Amino acid sequence: MKHQIKITLLLLLMFVCTQLIGLIVIDAYAPKTTLNPTANNVTIPYGMQPPEAPAGISLGSLIISLAIAVLIFFLLMKIKAKSLIKIWFTIVVFLTVSIALTALMTKIFPGSNVRLDVIALIIAIPLTFYKIFKRNMLVHNATELLVYPGLAAMFVPILNIWTCLILLVAISIYDMWAVWHSSLMVNLAKFQIQKVQVFTGFLVPYMRKEDRIALKAAQKIKTQKARTAKLRKIKISMALLGGGDVAFPLIFAGIVYRASGLIPALIIVAGSTIALGLLFLYSKKGKFYPAMPFITAGCIAAWLITLLI
Repeated sequence: MKHQIKITLLLLLMFVCTQLIGLIVIDAYAPKTTLNPTANNVTIPYGMQPPEAPAGISLGSLIISLAIAVLIFFLLMKIKAKSLIKIWFTIVVFLTVSIALTALMTKIFPGSNVRLDVIALIIAIPLTFYKIFKRNMLVHNATELLVYPGLAAMFVPILNIWTCLILLVAISIYDMWAVWHSSLMVNLAKFQIQKVQVFTGFLVPYMRKEDRIALKAAQKIKTQKARTAKLRKIKISMALLGGGDVAFPLIFAGIVYRASGLIPALIIVAGSTIALGLLFLYSKKGKFYPAMPFITAGCIAAWLITLLI
């Protein structure tokens, strides 16, 4: 196993929580089919409502858009435009967190006459600030629980199951190439953490047993110079789970939810979680793995199971 069992379980817990929060957010923005179609209908705020028709965007145009976004990001990374990248992250985090919070508050306070979208914006301001500029680890991971539900709420209405399946396969192929053959994703993660000091995904720093023992020994050293030299040898390990590895299975689960209901969607969540858990279980220390091929396989297997129910 690549990480300690408790760290692995924490990553899986955050993954599952994001999927479940995402389904709640997606449901909040789903068109209602009651006798009064306008009752409790909630649209995505801030003028970001996606096209109403499922065919509002083609698979080709979506892939091209994603490719352009990735190319722009890598170009900014190449020219070391750290400020522009940080601004990009800030805008995305601020809007997606606000969208997710609006949906959650709508569920908690149905029929409220208060502008919940404005309240969500107000709450999102300090969360975004502490995530991007103060680099608070607790805030970082807590906001990640909201970022991907906010993104999924915008993409679910413009995709269908088959389009999303093809998209998952295409992204998995890219992920394998980017991790195993070009090291693009590895370099991207390192650049985000080391240079921009932000990361799109869950990030859990921890110390291995031997490093904790070394830390306790260093704290007992009375000489400042010797203590500093000892502390420099102590390593902080990082457990990472990329944002795409969380967002794409959520989008697929959301599409299944709107097409077939809650139980099939939960089966998709279970399939992607089991696949991710198996990857964590059999991965080795010091090596990088593309998670999307495994998660996509879990999603497809779970979807086939839903067809048999």
